[in-house]
Amino acid sequence: MATAARTTPDARTAQKARSTGYRGLLRTPGAWAFVLPGFAARQPFAMLTISMVLLVRHATGSYGMAGAAAAITGAASALCAPQGGRLADRYGQRAVLLPGAALHTLSVLAVVVLAVSGAPAWALLLTAVPAGATVPQIGPMVRSRWSVALDDPASPLMQTAAAFESVTDELTFVVGPVIATALCTSVHPAAGLVAEAGLTLVGGALFAAQRRSEPQPHRSSADGGVKHASALSLPGVQALAIAFLGVGAVFGGMQVSLAAFTQEIDRPGLNGVLYGAFAAGNMVSGAIYGAVSWRRTPRTRLLAAYMGLAAACGPLWATHSLAPLSVLPLIAGLFIAPTIVTAYSLVDTLVPRSARTEAFTWLTGAVAFGQAIAVTVAGLLTDAHGSSAGFAVPLVGTVTALAVLIGLRGRLAPPPAGAKATGGIGHRPPVSVD
Repeated sequence: MATAARTTPDARTAQKARSTGYRGLLRTPGAWAFVLPGFAARQPFAMLTISMVLLVRHATGSYGMAGAAAAITGAASALCAPQGGRLADRYGQRAVLLPGAALHTLSVLAVVVLAVSGAPAWALLLTAVPAGATVPQIGPMVRSRWSVALDDPASPLMQTAAAFESVTDELTFVVGPVIATALCTSVHPAAGLVAEAGLTLVGGALFAAQRRSEPQPHRSSADGGVKHASALSLPGVQALAIAFLGVGAVFGGMQVSLAAFTQEIDRPGLNGVLYGAFAAGNMVSGAIYGAVSWRRTPRTRLLAAYMGLAAACGPLWATHSLAPLSVLPLIAGLFIAPTIVTAYSLVDTLVPRSARTEAFTWLTGAVAFGQAIAVTVAGLLTDAHGSSAGFAVPLVGTVTALAVLIGLRGRLAPPPAGAKATGGIGHRPPVSVD
């Protein structure tokens, strides 16, 4: 008996070691049932903006107009996604996802029909609104399912799950832009959006069919007496949303400027490859970041990663040749994943489960909104001064967001046990069931 008592701590340590990291994460019961359909369903998101840019550029001959169409799509997504996330929290993901995917498919096909039929630019911009407003928010839905599957905000696997999702997102941004660019340049300028619409419909249906991993709807507040308030009313979510606006500026500025650069050197087929290198840096750093047990607090790590991102965006605008632009996007991508992973990990400690899908959609919406602003500004600058001017957008966006984030860093500390957050969403000490 004494020997058994002495070996129990070692056994517990060994069990804990086996339960951490990506291997332990993917052993979570029911994980594969939503991971694989979730990967298929989010693939179209990586194809939408670049496909919109290439089609509208072909139809109108202007990067400014292409950037405006992509910007409207992103802005509509940013404004409507949190409402969809809130509805998913209250009524269930399936109830929101199925009609949303169908509407998105129809809206994107409307853009295609108008573009190939020579419709005026204002019509393309108008139809870009529903195309963006109906984008299915698969990433936030998958992240909410991880929160339920792991059932413990303090679990070390929560950061691993956030890193895994970042890697999965960026794997789609390695594959998606390459596929979309190949379809648009080799098949037809509209082929990218047609494929995006079809994948949205099929992937959304496959993901919605996974009912067992779907979080339970929260139609009433946690304490039964407080009305539902927006997750954006939480100070921590506000600070993270600002950070994600800067991340969106990097995505949007890169997409337009790299497309313009490859056109300038008469090698448009390299657009997807160069942007894929940017996404590959994100993916690699995300995989490594999630496998490390960090001693620094998430807030410290977030600020350090963001400083690195701003510094990496600095040399882009001064570069005018292919060789450095094959490497610099990769370096910038290395700092994206640590920023996103740490921010999503903070959501699990700052936001109650009943509002997490909405909180995640506010962050993805902030990326989309920042991207919308960036593609508009980068498109105008590119039309006027060339691709090098467009590369200034990621630098300005990240430096501005970093300055604000430093000023709001106090909002990123988890609230004391038993404290109430403003805006009507209560925080409680972490428990197994929220």
